[in-house]
Amino acid sequence: MGSHETLDHVHAGNAFPDACFYGATSVCRAPAVFRPLHWPSHCCQALSSLLPPTTTSPTPTGTRMQSAAASAPDPVIAAPSGVCCIEGYPHVGTPKGEFVSIAEVETYVTRPPSKEQENRVIFKLYFPDVWGINDFQNGQLLCDYFASNGFLVLALDYFCGDPVTKHRTGNAPNPGFDFEAWKAKHQAFAKVAVPKWIAAVKAQFVYHTSGTETTKYACVGYCFGAPYVMDCLSSSTSPSPSGLGTHVGAFGHPAFLNESHFTNCARPLFLSCAETDHTFPAEARHRAEELLTQRAKEVDSKGMRFQIQLFSGVSHGFSLRGDMSNPWERYAKEESASGIVRWFKMFMD
Repeated sequence: MGSHETLDHVHAGNAFPDACFYGATSVCRAPAVFRPLHWPSHCCQALSSLLPPTTTSPTPTGTRMQSAAASAPDPVIAAPSGVCCIEGYPHVGTPKGEFVSIAEVETYVTRPPSKEQENRVIFKLYFPDVWGINDFQNGQLLCDYFASNGFLVLALDYFCGDPVTKHRTGNAPNPGFDFEAWKAKHQAFAKVAVPKWIAAVKAQFVYHTSGTETTKYACVGYCFGAPYVMDCLSSSTSPSPSGLGTHVGAFGHPAFLNESHFTNCARPLFLSCAETDHTFPAEARHRAEELLTQRAKEVDSKGMRFQIQLFSGVSHGFSLRGDMSNPWERYAKEESASGIVRWFKMFMD
């Protein structure tokens, strides 16, 4: 699949089997006992600097299912992340990027083989899933794969060094871990931090050819990161250097999506999906297809393209946390990544 060595990861041997699926006998449930969660101090300081002095805690992006006004219902398409999202297989390899601070958020930056290819920027913008990017080697290796195919890739740590994996023991959440509180706090931070981060990235990573700004932007997100992809593709955002949008986007096994994310989509979207997904089951995927099909009829069909990629025999998390010792799971992961690369090049070259 091209730069195969960058995805040639080996199963590290510590498995956390996928046991919690939509409609399965085993169901995700919140623990009965909770304990308070605290952000790292630098994260709290960053959030405080971003919020207006008199504001209250913002409604997290993607959680309109909990706060939608009665006068404007917004049905859920992809449900919130579940405790099952803690499960997965670590991959091994040597990350090639580095961490820098952008808009007061730790950001993983990995570069393409040549300077000339830095006019294609992926905000990975990689938006991570609940495993984050700071301590999650799988995500860093995937970013490196995208970079090896000719993209400048940036991935922000909107979990502020507090990914969900820090709250597990073996294949289960720690006793007393309040996953709902964890999600709400980090969504609140991401809601205000992501737009400022995007603006800072666009200001800092600009490529000129013959004096003309030629940078094109893409975004990809997984699970928790899906709503930020849809925000970047919304008709209310622009892919211009001064806008908060991108030219093209993709997500894998999404969470936290509502119908409005699809009815407002204005630019090309790639959906990489699993047959078994507790957040994005078949009926939700079919509804998303209906909404995108209708949306494409309402806007310029050449600008509003979409593709749905579906793998049988895999589950939520397959494109980031699959078992690389299983040939089919490895194939699905690598085809997901290479499909996203081809999709981006289709609309960025």
